[in-house]
Parts: sequence; structure tokens; C-alpha cells
Amino acid sequence: MNDREVLKERYELVMNRVRMIFQEKFSDNTLKAYFDFCAEFLLMIDDTAAFLAEDGLRKADLEELERRNHALYADILPEHYEESYGNPAAAVRKLGADRGSLLSALYAELRSLIGFVYEGRTEELVIRMELFVEVYAAFACAEECGDALPSGNDIRDIFYWFACDYAEMAARRRTREQLCPEACFALPLIMESDLRDIRYLYGYGEYVGENERETAAFLAGLPEETIAAMADTYTEGYRIGFEITGRDLSKKKAVALYYRLGFERMMRRAVENFAGMGLEPVAFRSAYSVLDFRGASRGRSGFCGGIPNMQYDYDHKDDRAVFFDRNYVNRRLEAGRAAYEENRKAAAEYAGPAVVETFGEKDFHPITKKEAFQLSGEQNRLWVEYRAKAGQLQREYIPEEETSFTIIAFPVPEIGPVFKELFHEIIRINTLDYMLYRNVQQTLIDALDTADYCEVRGMNGNRTDLKINLYKLSDPARETIFENCVADVNIPVGEVFTSPVLKGTNGVLHVSRVYLRGLEYRNLAITFEDGMIRDYSCDNFSSKEENRRFIQENILARHDTLPMGEFAIGTNTAAYVAARRLGVEGKLPILIAEKMGPHFAVGDTCYSHAEEVRVYNPDGKEIVAKANEVSALRDSRPMEAYYNCHMDITIPYDELGELTAVRKDGTRIPLIREGRFVLPGCEELNNAFKS
Repeated sequence: MNDREVLKERYELVMNRVRMIFQEKFSDNTLKAYFDFCAEFLLMIDDTAAFLAEDGLRKADLEELERRNHALYADILPEHYEESYGNPAAAVRKLGADRGSLLSALYAELRSLIGFVYEGRTEELVIRMELFVEVYAAFACAEECGDALPSGNDIRDIFYWFACDYAEMAARRRTREQLCPEACFALPLIMESDLRDIRYLYGYGEYVGENERETAAFLAGLPEETIAAMADTYTEGYRIGFEITGRDLSKKKAVALYYRLGFERMMRRAVENFAGMGLEPVAFRSAYSVLDFRGASRGRSGFCGGIPNMQYDYDHKDDRAVFFDRNYVNRRLEAGRAAYEENRKAAAEYAGPAVVETFGEKDFHPITKKEAFQLSGEQNRLWVEYRAKAGQLQREYIPEEETSFTIIAFPVPEIGPVFKELFHEIIRINTLDYMLYRNVQQTLIDALDTADYCEVRGMNGNRTDLKINLYKLSDPARETIFENCVADVNIPVGEVFTSPVLKGTNGVLHVSRVYLRGLEYRNLAITFEDGMIRDYSCDNFSSKEENRRFIQENILARHDTLPMGEFAIGTNTAAYVAARRLGVEGKLPILIAEKMGPHFAVGDTCYSHAEEVRVYNPDGKEIVAKANEVSALRDSRPMEAYYNCHMDITIPYDELGELTAVRKDGTRIPLIREGRFVLPGCEELNNAFKS
């Protein structure tokens, strides 16, 4: 028998065993109900496989496709989630504290089969079905023999060895689909579908909600020149990102497309544009399997449909705690190296991601559940170590100084009645006259280059009080501290930024409300001492400990502290005024919000791993403030030089009392006062406030 025949036989055997579950008796009715429910779900996956094999996507009408899609996701939708086995709290209530969380994590892993069945990945189906059957068989055998039923530790052991046994398989699959155009499942859906017929959305296997349907219909009705403007801005930003940093795009063959369902018409034009640059697309599914380290935020990589329930994602963000230990970390890193080695040529030809973000979804206020898995202190340290080593491994095969990226953002219909007006406003903002901003920003930079440090203070309840120490120029005629950033890798236009000197950077950064990667923070306050985070708080939860854990997990990326990696001044007053006029300023992604006031990034600098690449502003001066005291360790102690994270936090203009550059002799140069630019030569930025 060949491999395909063996796999087919394994699939048939495991499905036959699943079907037998319904006929078997169990003395514990609660466990019986759980196993029957999971078996029903696996039968739905099997039925989906048959439907796809029979060309069902082409033959079925819209009503049937909607029904099938809803059936696959109904159990975890908010209206059903209180009783779902996908809800760890419900699972513990029904199945007990010892087993409930583990069996909820098992069911969550089974749910990753939806994507795999649509991609025709039979082996991925088989190994997870076999995992479920192994857990079930342990209970069935104990029941038949009159032994004690398996404990939580017994279930954990089965899950642990599943993760270890298939670490190499997961690493090989994920690496290949992220690098190799021939593995691009989504490309036919983008390029060959009739995009006027929204049935194509159901070909992904992703959840399709109102956002996805309405976005696809809206884009289908836009003039071709509007679609061209959207896609051309996106792809030109990508190309220019290589050009301005002196990186050779001609050596590259693949670009990764990150997008949400509904944007295929724009993506089709983008694929054609990238082809003109010699690039083929890779478009992989956002991670849903615990073996792919699925996360909790909307900022997912790859392509992604609607999020059926953010609380479900949040509840299962740390399911890897079931198996994440030193042995697994070592195993996964070994598997990762083997996968990169296997795809060495594709890695060398990978150019980087081109990202389309969306915004406007309903506010999400996560509930932290004691029944959901959380990484222990030791696992947190291991996770930080793993990310550092995995990042180092990736850069060994994909040097960051040879790749680039671009990011652009658009709203989704869920933002409300202003959607269409806002969408066109965002297109306008994404295509603003970059020359105007470049010249005004150069005026800001000329003043900043004479400064020793900057002071930033809030107003209108904002408690920010910061001193940011700046790099000291040795040759001001040829060197500059700040980068003049127009619309290339970060669209839209509008910021100047630098890497602060950590020593001497002190004070409090405060924002009353901010959204970062889909999560809201209320009264977020971060205290810096010599550029490093010393303390932090927010008002999201009732307890101080819960608020600190929320920040530590999601902003500090589980590190104990982070440096201030970036200080920037956003200049896109047009975006700010449009957002205020339409009442959506609280919904904007950080990509746009960071252009609407001064912002500060915690984590690595903007030049992480590319400090030696020489970069110049349009005026010909070389940007020299690219490293700080932490990244300066990159040659002597590379594992201590980077944190592998970067999170921007913006103070909006209406909370900004003062931003002043201060020279060595004490001379003060006001740049912004009470939310308005006051530096001579920058007055034009205030015109947006008058409109």
C-alpha cells in the first residue's frame, strides 16, 4: 500500500470507531453526552468532506452554503456559548474540575478540523480524530473493565504525546504554507471565483457572517478605478518599502497576503500587481490549531473569516499549557530547523507580508475564566525563550535586512451606518499628498535634530508626563535622529520616529482608552525608568492582579519588562478630524491611530535586526538613531538584545497638552501645544481642524 492508501484506511478505521460511540453505553451520562457531541461534530466533518468531494461548493445554492457554514460554527456563537463544551467554564460545570478544562481544550482542537477539511488535508483530520478516539477509548476500556475512569492527568498525558509526536508534522506544514506559492490554498478562490456571486466566500471553510457578506457585496459594487486605487496604494507601498531601504526585491519570488474574507476583489488586483514585480502570493489560514499556537486577538496572520466568538478565542489562547514544557520547546525548535532546511530556497526567496487589516468590529471585553488554561510562571518564561529562539531561527533562513512589508487598513460594515462614508474617507486618507507631509515632517525633524530630549505632557484628564532622551548627533550636516515616514510600509502617511536613548527616559505614559490588536484598555498607565517599564496598570477588571496580568500577557508579550523602543510624532490631522467627525476614533486600528498624535512603542525598535542597514531620509541625511542600549547587545549577547514584540500606544491630539523639544542649553522649542502644531512651518497641519 502507498502512503495515500494507508491514510485512507486510517481515516476509514477512525471514522468507523467514531460511529460506534453512539451505540456504546456509559454509566456516566455527562461523559457520554460529551463524547456523543464530539462524535456528532466529527460526523459533520466527514459529511463536509463528502460534500466537497462531490463538487458541492459549485452545485449548492447560497441557502445551503449558509446553512452548512452556520452548522459548523453554531455551537460557539455567543447565543449558544454558555452551554458549549468549547466554553471551559461550561465544560467544568458539566464534566468536573479535574477533566472539564482538558476536554474543552480537546474539543477546541477538533474544531480546527473545519479548515483542514476544506483544504483537503486528510492526515491533519486523521491525527486529530485518532487523538479523540484515544481519549474516548481510555474511558471506554476503564468502563468495560470496571476500573477507575481516566483522570485529568491521564487525559493530559495523551494530549502531551499527541503534541510531541506531531510537532515535526505541524512545523513542516506551517512553514511550507507560509513560504511556498505552490501551497497557496486561497489563490484559486481569489483569482478564479465569480466575485459578484458571494457563494465564493463559503469555499474557505472560515466563518462567514454579515461583515464578510456585506464587504464582498460592497466591493463588488465599487468602480474599477476605486479598486485599483486601493490595491495600487497597497502594492506600491510594498515596493517602495524595498526601494527606500536599498533592499533587492528582484531576488524575491513570494509575498504573503494577509487579509479578511470579503476583500478578494482588491486582492485579485493586488496579485496582478505583485506578479508585475515578479512575486507570487502565499496566503495561509490563520492559526486555529493549538499546534500552531493560535492566539486571542484579531491581529491574526494569514487569511481569516469572521470571528464567531472572541471570548472563545480568548478562552483557548493558552491551551498549549497542556503540553508546553522544556522537552516540547526543544522538540519544536528542532522540527522548525528541519522545516526551514527543507524549504531553504523558498525561505531565501520570501519577500515578506503585505497586510490588509480591518477595523470597526463590536467592542470586545474579555472575561478571564479560572477554568481556562493559563501558562504558569515557568511556562511563561519558556514561551518567551521559545519565541526568541524561533525568531532567531527564522532570521537565519529569512534575514530581516532582506525583507520588507506593508500594512493598510479598511473598515468593516459592523462599524455602523457610517461604513460607506468612512470607507471612502479611508481611501482618501490612504492616498493623501505625501509630498506635503514629507516637507512638513522635515521641518519637525530639523527642530528635533537640535534637541537633547523631548517633554510630553497630557491634558483633559490625561496624566502623561514623560521625558524622552534623544540620540546625540556627531555630524548634524550628514546625520539625523528621526525617520521621515510617508506612505510606504505603514499606510497612511504621517509620522516621524526614532529609537530613544533609554537612560534618562523617564515618566508616565497614560491614555484614557485605547484599542490594541482588538483589545480595549481603559486608563492604561505605564511608568518608565531609564527607558524600561517599571510599573503598569489599567481599569479593565475589578482586581489589580487581573489588570496587571492582562497587560503583561497582551502588551508586554509575557516579558517582565520592555524598553521604550520607539518615540514618534503622528502628523495625520486629516485622519484625526475625519475619525472625530464620524465618531469612530475609538475604533481605529493603531496603524491609523499612531498617525494621530505622539506615540510610543514598547518592545523592540523599528530597526530590529536591521541596525546595520543604512537608511536615509529624502533630504539625504542618514538615520543614525536605530539602536538602543538593549539592541546594542546584538553581537555580544544576542538572546538578550531583542524581545520579539513591538506595541504602539498613541496619545490623541485632544489629550495632548504639550510636546516640546529641549536643547542642551535649555532652550525650549514647542512643537505641539494643546493639540495643535505650533512650530513655524507646520501650521498647514492645523488646517484639517478648521474644516
